[in-house]
Amino acid sequence: MGCDWVTRTHYLLICFFLLYPNGANFVPGEKINYNLVHSWADKLGMELYHLGDFITRRKEVQESFKEAQVVSRSGAKIVENMAHDIKMMMDLKISAVRRIMDTAENTALSHQNEKEDQLFSYFNSKDMREPNDPIPTPAPRELDDMGEPHIFVPPKEIVLTPKAEFFNTPVNLSVSSVHVPLNVFDRAKDVIKDIQWSENLDQIFRDNYKNDPTLSWQFYGSSTGFMRQFPAAKWKAKPVDLYDCRLRSWYMEAATSPKDIIILLDSSGSMKGQRLDIAKKVVNTILDTLGTNDFVNIFTFGKTVEPAVKCFEDTLVQANLGNIRELMEGVDSIKIANIANFTAALTKAFEVLEQFRTENRGAQCNQAIMIVSDGAPFTYEDVFREFNWRDIPFKPVRVFTYLIGKEVADVEHIKWMACANQGYYVHLSDMAEVREMVLNYIPVMARPLVLGKHDHPVIWTQVYADVIDPKLSDWLWEMKQCDDQREDVLQFRREGLDMLNETKVYRRIYERNKAAWNQPIESDVYQFMTTVSMPVFDRRMNANITEEVLINEALWELQTRETKIANLLGVAGTDVPIRDIKKMLSPFLLGVNGYAFIVTNNGYILFHPDFRPIFQGNILKPAYNSVDMIEVELLDDDRAPRDFNPVLLTIRDSIINQSTGSKWMLVKNHFDELKRVARIKRQYYWRAIPNTPFTLVVTYPELYGVHRLSIRAENEIHRMNIKGDNLLNYFGGKRWRIHPTWLYCKHNNKTFSTPEEELIWFLNKMSQPGWRWPLSRSAVPPEHAALLFSNTSTGRILSMYEKESYYCDRQLMQSLVFDARVTEWFSKNTSFNSKDDKGNEFRQRFGITVAFLATHSGLTRWQEFHSNMAEEASAGETFSEQNRRAIDEMWYKRAVDQHFVHEDSFVYSVPFDAGDYAEEITVTASNAIFHTEGGKSAPAAVVGFQFHYSALQQLFRNITGNGCAKQDRECYVIDNNGFIVISPSRKETGKFFGEIHGGVMLRLVEEKVFKRVIVYDYQAVCFESDGDYNSSNSLLSPLFHLLRALKWLIHTVLWYIVQFTNAAVAEFIEIFDDDMNDYPANTKSTDWVRLVTLHRTRLKSCDMQRELYLMYNEKDNVVYNMTAHACERPFVVLPIPNSNMILVVIDHRCPRDTSIQLSVNPMDIIYPLDKNQTFACYKNDREFSRVRPVSCINKHINESSIESCGNAGSIFVNIFLLLFGLSLSRFL
Repeated sequence: MGCDWVTRTHYLLICFFLLYPNGANFVPGEKINYNLVHSWADKLGMELYHLGDFITRRKEVQESFKEAQVVSRSGAKIVENMAHDIKMMMDLKISAVRRIMDTAENTALSHQNEKEDQLFSYFNSKDMREPNDPIPTPAPRELDDMGEPHIFVPPKEIVLTPKAEFFNTPVNLSVSSVHVPLNVFDRAKDVIKDIQWSENLDQIFRDNYKNDPTLSWQFYGSSTGFMRQFPAAKWKAKPVDLYDCRLRSWYMEAATSPKDIIILLDSSGSMKGQRLDIAKKVVNTILDTLGTNDFVNIFTFGKTVEPAVKCFEDTLVQANLGNIRELMEGVDSIKIANIANFTAALTKAFEVLEQFRTENRGAQCNQAIMIVSDGAPFTYEDVFREFNWRDIPFKPVRVFTYLIGKEVADVEHIKWMACANQGYYVHLSDMAEVREMVLNYIPVMARPLVLGKHDHPVIWTQVYADVIDPKLSDWLWEMKQCDDQREDVLQFRREGLDMLNETKVYRRIYERNKAAWNQPIESDVYQFMTTVSMPVFDRRMNANITEEVLINEALWELQTRETKIANLLGVAGTDVPIRDIKKMLSPFLLGVNGYAFIVTNNGYILFHPDFRPIFQGNILKPAYNSVDMIEVELLDDDRAPRDFNPVLLTIRDSIINQSTGSKWMLVKNHFDELKRVARIKRQYYWRAIPNTPFTLVVTYPELYGVHRLSIRAENEIHRMNIKGDNLLNYFGGKRWRIHPTWLYCKHNNKTFSTPEEELIWFLNKMSQPGWRWPLSRSAVPPEHAALLFSNTSTGRILSMYEKESYYCDRQLMQSLVFDARVTEWFSKNTSFNSKDDKGNEFRQRFGITVAFLATHSGLTRWQEFHSNMAEEASAGETFSEQNRRAIDEMWYKRAVDQHFVHEDSFVYSVPFDAGDYAEEITVTASNAIFHTEGGKSAPAAVVGFQFHYSALQQLFRNITGNGCAKQDRECYVIDNNGFIVISPSRKETGKFFGEIHGGVMLRLVEEKVFKRVIVYDYQAVCFESDGDYNSSNSLLSPLFHLLRALKWLIHTVLWYIVQFTNAAVAEFIEIFDDDMNDYPANTKSTDWVRLVTLHRTRLKSCDMQRELYLMYNEKDNVVYNMTAHACERPFVVLPIPNSNMILVVIDHRCPRDTSIQLSVNPMDIIYPLDKNQTFACYKNDREFSRVRPVSCINKHINESSIESCGNAGSIFVNIFLLLFGLSLSRFL
């Protein structure tokens, strides 16, 4: 027994020393040699630094800028100049619109007695024929709705040419074209007559464009529904044309002053079936006509009066996209019951409106009540007398009534309500006539404007996506879900139940979430605009009208008589693309990480570098254009979400009140797909843009933004020309680019294929005698200056160059030419590029592909490192396509920030999730070059290089030897935001370290290697469960529900077929893919239908937060001196010198706490909502201040003489409009 014990003991000792040859030093964690790891970090940093120093020739670049001087940057002067430039540009757009308006009014008046021509031929935007298009022929025996032969007018032929200034849309600059909505018949008498006379606007369109070639689309929107736009272009609206100019903000806001609207929706028992569907459509159409300067609420009234959105009780909400969406959803869910209590409903509406009127809240201008009902038993005159007739003849609240249903008895009472309260009455019996009937309220509310005759308010809209209907976002999201469903079905057919394993499901969800999180700043899908517009009035005071008059109880007769009128003809306007405003901002003057933005009177941003209106790559967010400035300027104060700092709110109030001011603030700037963050002190300056609702704000970092580089007098272009220098010599070869969106020089009468080609043309001009700069720095094109100096009383004669219509930013061009001269040597073949020197060694060891240089003037140069010309050309093209924006590139911005951590350090980065892809990973390294003079320094340039990740990994292996190859050890190189640059597994490259080693990352946060920075995203989109959601915008409800029932029946039958026959499964798959027969049927289960069916969602605006990480800048952080200690601290962390990276070595034998997983992905913010409260209500409870637009015209002494106050819907049903409704029901 004792011998057995001894034998076992000897055996255990032998095993011990075999497993742990170092004897008692076997404790996990103590195997990591601190000094050895320190030497690895130092050697890696040294190798990379010497590589970057040699390849980029950073010291030579720094020496090149010694001739420059460092001057102070005056934010107040910059914002003053920029605001002045923008004002000049906007004033000229207003002048163009005013000329369109004046011409339209005069032309309409002079053509009032002309007869309409039913066969009049015009350029129809949706039906124009280009020279090679086939000639259409009329359909045989086609009849219109009245049974008469259909009028066929062949489409006119037109030649279209793409123009860059119109977003490369093919246009014709000689004529205008006409867009007619689907619900408008273009041969109707009033429509075709207006189309006829408005063709005379072509001349003023052409003259405007000739005077100002920077003008974008010019247009006239008629109250009859059509829109004439210049230049002519084909209308391509996919998947369906929903456009109606009368529902666009530029039309609505110009046609009526701001308004408070309360909609009273009858929810009594008689409002059922089609009546309720028509009523909902009426309400939704009214909502579509409102804008951000309007306020609205909806109350349903049966026995009691209830808000459509429960938490919008006793209030009005701003009619922004988010609130409108909430109201539409509330309307869709209403229930009908009991009888209608009109007294309670009217009293409620009047009380709310009176409260807002007396407290100066809401729109502070027009007020109206919209009653949607199938009839009223009485007139309720006592209610109107109490609330609305106190100050006769002025009535503060207009009443509009919409009578629903074909067979209604109580017509007179509900019509009286409108006529007695300066409103309008319509009778609707069909879904197809809803839009036209609802829009009748616009000219009524415009009457005070029209009667004033001479006052044409100038309207500037909030930012919007040109011609796109916001409702398409829901349709695009639905189509995206259909594509995902199809993809899942096909994948299941290929892989069977294997696709449902946990890893694949997680990966699939992650990839789809990542696509949804994709929120690009720039978009080629949408063109974002603001529009300036003004109303066009009918100058006639009287007109003949024909109406039905009741002769006796059974006989109606048509009679014509003269009556006073105050008609709105339409609205004139021109678009101002946001990109054109940005070009006026001279970002060169603000420097790296500086930017400008514009704020409206509502506090919303017109544009901002953090304006992210799109998600999923091509879908507009539900409330994309109502982003408040305090939702993008995030203070670094660690406050809770939506608990905004009072200092920021005070600044916002100053901005929207168009004061002039300045302030510094500590802010959090997120960047690089919202995955990185910087904490920075910024200077802010703001100034109003006169005669607009806009205020301009500029900001730049205090740390390095208060100074900038400037050239000395002896380096100016004209002195270089005198000395005989050839400017073109500094721009030789093909290895250079300039910033593609900056305005260096612009010629308005010539087109160039690239910005570089245009620059060369101007450099040639500058070298010629007689070159003359603009009179000021102002970024106003010369045709604007020509207009300003057109008054001969100034005695100034236009120069040849002003007549040639060009503009150059003198300061930017001087800096560009200077930068080009001092860096000319960079792109040339130099000694280290030969095959016999050290450069060849670096190419082979590190796989270097390119070295580059970018300067503060927007110039980018590069030098390729390849052994053959084919590869060289390819590398250069790739780099120049992806990295031509100089100071706006991420590697430029990060390098400048890193300069203040360690001025000689390089910033290294790899693409996010790079390890998920098979292709070679590119590592980018950059270093900032600062120029110092007299104790002041400013960023002059950034140098850098790109090389293969495989070479970096090999270098790391060579340095660490087998030290990181052992199974008991994991080595990571992490950047300053916590993303993996080097990992034991290639698949982890580019991922956030906290997702791989959450426990270690948390420890690094606790030990103050990293700081966790919470960033709120107030522009987020969430996906709410669809449930049994019935779109509030569906048309032709009875037929729609019938189709839904049929669809359900087909799906149910299909379900049972799938359940009982596997052959049917294959047939079902063929619906999705003709090639499905090639895939083997790898499962007999029919549960796959349930397993792969997507959980459908709908879009909702929401708030999210991200936990981002930033490395502390303390160089002597005590944690870098700490050794590993067993499993209590199973790692060593050390900084890698001259870089933005750290080395982390982890003892792999210590158990990993998989329960801890950190992430930089967005997370929903859960607010403490009350029972009936939604996120929209939560936001409205914390609404911000706003400033009412200057113009408010809501009454006129002569309005009581206008008799027209009602119209019934047509008795004839337009089959075309019914079909239109059917087509819309799919998309709305």
